[in-house]
Amino acid sequence: MSQAPFDEGVAGLASLAEPTRRALYLYVRSQGSAVSRDEAAAGVGVPRHKAKFHLDKLVDDGLLEVEFARRTGRQGPGAGRPAKLYRRATKELSVTLSVRRYELAGQLMARGIAEARNDGLPVADALGRAAREQGHTLAEAALRQAGDTASEAALLAAARKVLDDEGYETRLAGAGTGQPGLTLANCPFHALAVEHTAVVCGMNLAIMEGLVAGLPRLGLTAVLEPAEGRCCIRLAAQDHSGH
Repeated sequence: MSQAPFDEGVAGLASLAEPTRRALYLYVRSQGSAVSRDEAAAGVGVPRHKAKFHLDKLVDDGLLEVEFARRTGRQGPGAGRPAKLYRRATKELSVTLSVRRYELAGQLMARGIAEARNDGLPVADALGRAAREQGHTLAEAALRQAGDTASEAALLAAARKVLDDEGYETRLAGAGTGQPGLTLANCPFHALAVEHTAVVCGMNLAIMEGLVAGLPRLGLTAVLEPAEGRCCIRLAAQDHSGH
């Protein structure tokens, strides 16, 4: 790694050591579109001038990007100045902030190969079985976190926490419809998925199938839906899976 990219990555990580700055970064990152200074300040409960300082520092450190747009939709004279908006930077830091779980992928693949040999199964089927069992394990972890009397909302929050800990970076989708689903903004097996897309996406799908099967109260279904910049799997409300 050359010195300049390394220094940029370290500067970005160091920037997040400051609590207010980290909270602002996480708030902006969690939004579906660029946010204003006022929105970010309100989102984390800090004064506007303090938000401005830290947001601009995050821009300087390469973690956020700036764009300008008129929120009113008006154009021409009298429309006012465009608002300064912040969004997550599109460039990837040399020191990655995303969780990767290559060891887990290796364990599942090795288990799949061993079971295929022992049970006379196709390797893909054995890997799918191992991955679904991993999903069941994640579901059990969510149930333990939520507790026996948890509401559906609490159970969904626990499932998101488990998936976030695994590196999937969950985002609510369809909020307000009464049947929210989850988008998985990060693939923990990204480098493997680039080289072996079908294998890794199939493994991810099986993991999520195991998870939703273990959490039937959430009414979610795992959908294979590749898209740029996120995991290939979406957890959709069963009535809104697109099928």
